[in-house]
Amino acid sequence: MSTSVTPSVSTTEVGLLAGSPAAAEADAVIVGLLPGEEGGHPVLAAGAEEIDAAFDGGLAALLDLAGASGKAEEVVRLPSRGAVAAQLVVGVGLGAPDGDGEDPGADQVRRASGAVARALAGSGRVVSTLGAVDLAAAAEGTLLGAYRFTAFKGDPEAGKKPVGRVEFSGVAGDGLGVLRHAVAVADAVRTARDLINTPPNALYPETFAARAKELGEAAGLDVEVLDDAALAEGGFGGVLGVGQGSARKPRLVRLSWSGGANPVRKVALVGKGITFDTGGISIKPAAGMDAMTSDMSGAAAVIATTVLAAALELPVAVTATVPMAENMPSDSAYRPGDVLTMYGGKTVEVLNTDAEGRLILADAIVRAAEDEPDYLVETSTLTGAQMVALGTRTAGIMGAPELRDRIAAHGRAVGEDAWAMPLPEHLRAELDSRVADLANVTGNRFGGMLAAGLFLREFVAEGLPWAHIDIAGPSFNTGGPWGYTPKGGTGTPIRTLLALLEDIAENG
Repeated sequence: MSTSVTPSVSTTEVGLLAGSPAAAEADAVIVGLLPGEEGGHPVLAAGAEEIDAAFDGGLAALLDLAGASGKAEEVVRLPSRGAVAAQLVVGVGLGAPDGDGEDPGADQVRRASGAVARALAGSGRVVSTLGAVDLAAAAEGTLLGAYRFTAFKGDPEAGKKPVGRVEFSGVAGDGLGVLRHAVAVADAVRTARDLINTPPNALYPETFAARAKELGEAAGLDVEVLDDAALAEGGFGGVLGVGQGSARKPRLVRLSWSGGANPVRKVALVGKGITFDTGGISIKPAAGMDAMTSDMSGAAAVIATTVLAAALELPVAVTATVPMAENMPSDSAYRPGDVLTMYGGKTVEVLNTDAEGRLILADAIVRAAEDEPDYLVETSTLTGAQMVALGTRTAGIMGAPELRDRIAAHGRAVGEDAWAMPLPEHLRAELDSRVADLANVTGNRFGGMLAAGLFLREFVAEGLPWAHIDIAGPSFNTGGPWGYTPKGGTGTPIRTLLALLEDIAENG
């Protein structure tokens, strides 16, 4: 007997197991493993007691013989030979506990659950004891690790299907409520991943705006879409300038969740929606340019987060302002040396057309600030300098120090690694322009991530707490999958933004 929560996006179902995991008829039962003392067997994590008893207390030794060590994300299969009802016992490594505690952290459980969900692709029913360690993390990791993007495969069923159903044992308290929350979060992340992974000939400003509208209206959000004519009438010079080189004209989308009857605060979210970035006339090298299909990851994240806020009925009013454009070289493209008049009246000299994201974001930030929010948070795949400084898994957070540090802490807590970065005042002078209010890049390659943050700060309303999250590396995984992170779009930083919104809902 079990209870279920069916996600709207995932093909994997999750539920709660009412009986013993040892008696459950399943393809596999999962147990968590921690590294043992040097030279000793791995140690079984909480929730595995009944499975261990079925093996007369010798399960850890048997898994050790099969090669298990308990290191993070290691998956080892052991035929049950009738000791339990499931055909296989699968040990998954949690790694040594983070910090000073004896128990594994939430993201260790999340990563292990993702790794084993991916390893068990093709299975119909699986029981996991990891819910006894951390149900929310185990469910999120399972759903995110099982993700596959098959929309453009000739046979979407080719290869192994994602694991069909995972039931969690040993869960106390309101497990169903925890599952519902985890499913909502996973749906949002998977929706963003689908948007990011959609190729640019299918996802361009017009179709992206239509998809955002569809998602917003289905969630009961207020939706506004500005086409290129409306952008011209409104004076959105940054979005229009970047998008003028493409036959696919730009858009600006606004999605608003009211926050219910009594919202405690108002939050503006802004996300970069460059559906493909060639670099424009300052064209990028050919190698790796295909990854620029992900240059709208920030937009996907804030759209999905706003829908998620409505799904969870958070008492926070959230409005996403999302500029969308395609940056192409053509006879109509904007040029190095052009001066753009941004929304709100500031002028910007374009020195490099590949620094286009900050131009469309500047328009969106000014527009978002007109709503007089209590906080403004923007996220974007803004600079290659972010990856040079912090690598491909750690986002750089800049902005008002208190909000910046708050977001960075939330990012680390949910497993979307983030690090607070400064905005050195001495770099601001390097954005001075000979002919305009400021230039879109400095004249050197140093501190590029920080200079981009300083550029954006010029468009933030005075006194408004704001933060910029540079996700150039973390938003798109060009390597192999790991933990619950697939190859391709990751959905970062949706879970960080949700943690911030839930914090604001509770604490203001």
